[in-house]
Amino acid sequence: MAAVLAMQRSKRNNEHQQPQPQKVARFLITVTVLGSAGPLRFVVKEEELVSAVMETALRSYAREGRYPVLGYDVNNFFLYCANAGSEALSLRETIGSYGCRNFVLCKKQMVEKGGSVKGDSDAADGGVGSERARGVLVVGRKRRGEYWKAWINRSLSF
Repeated sequence: MAAVLAMQRSKRNNEHQQPQPQKVARFLITVTVLGSAGPLRFVVKEEELVSAVMETALRSYAREGRYPVLGYDVNNFFLYCANAGSEALSLRETIGSYGCRNFVLCKKQMVEKGGSVKGDSDAADGGVGSERARGVLVVGRKRRGEYWKAWINRSLSF
């Protein structure tokens, strides 16, 4: 008898309660900015767009006073999954759809009218510069001018 009364009371209490809203899935992501000292870490919602995540990363990067100064325009950057393929993420996709928690933020290379990448002589022959202009991440190759700069710096240090 007592069990029946307890069930009726709990039933009445449940009728008066408001339905609980669905909780939005959140997770911690790590964004490494090329050329910066360390990664950025912040919490995002699963349904948040890639462009909003890039905006948040750029704002927190500037707020922390990191160098080099990057700016705030999302259209000047590519965001890549650190673990996955080398294609840049689409700005209109949700961040949770990639299943990745580690990202790399890279600044886009400026493309001149002739099709070559500003400051990069490899672009005309289909080298690293042309791949950067398309949004493909190329790791491990130095530009041609970097070798002589390193040699001069080593030679001049006494």
